[in-house]
Amino acid sequence: MTDNPADSDSPLNTEVPHSARVWNYWLGGKDNFAIDREVGDQVKEAFPDIVPIARESRRFLGRAVQFLAGDIGIRQFLDIGTGLPTADNTHEVAQRISPECRIVYVDHDPLVLAHARALLNSHAAGTTDYLQADVRDVTTILAGATRTLDLSQPIAVMMLGILGNVTDYDEARSVVDRLVEAVSPGSYLVINDGTNVINPEARNEATRISIETGFPYIARSPKQIRAYFHAVDLIEPGVVSCSRWRPDHDATPQEVDAFCGVARKR
Repeated sequence: MTDNPADSDSPLNTEVPHSARVWNYWLGGKDNFAIDREVGDQVKEAFPDIVPIARESRRFLGRAVQFLAGDIGIRQFLDIGTGLPTADNTHEVAQRISPECRIVYVDHDPLVLAHARALLNSHAAGTTDYLQADVRDVTTILAGATRTLDLSQPIAVMMLGILGNVTDYDEARSVVDRLVEAVSPGSYLVINDGTNVINPEARNEATRISIETGFPYIARSPKQIRAYFHAVDLIEPGVVSCSRWRPDHDATPQEVDAFCGVARKR
């Protein structure tokens, strides 16, 4: 701990909100502090859609991993921006399909990693590893991932709800490009991030609150999210609201202000 809580990412820092803990609160979890609930409520009041966005984003994760591990046969996953563990995490979905799957979780928050080590138990036939690193530090992420993953074989790079935390859009694109460049052909890129096209006024107010309370999250347009995939081949249905990416039922779900895509590296 430092003398000033705002200068620390310590898991004991209960005076500064943290995006992973606020997200946990929106999902109905208990791994959050009063300050996280306070800020979460501020955002919810301005932008009530944030709760269905959180839930639909989580469902998209499950469908994307199901597709990659089940239909495609991917056995390696690099999940960047893990967040706090909840039901049906990446390794649980993947190893339910194929127990030998190997997963590396990456997050910069020590609290997230402490929970991950305690709760995210790998199937004995596979491997689950955890790496503390900022999403911008691609060199550290790739070096740490090689302890568990073989970069010469296809990998699914998962970036769900994390690129909005990279406030500079050009930097966010650079992060994605460097990760795509590092993985082998046949690898997949999975991105899901907030947009401001369905309820722009409320989303923009939520963005303002996130900046003022110290955990900035920048919503981007579907066009900007689509540009993350410029070096890879999007699979159907392309970049869509995450509720509409290969839904489990025939009815067309209502769109939410978070868009996603899954793409293959040639």
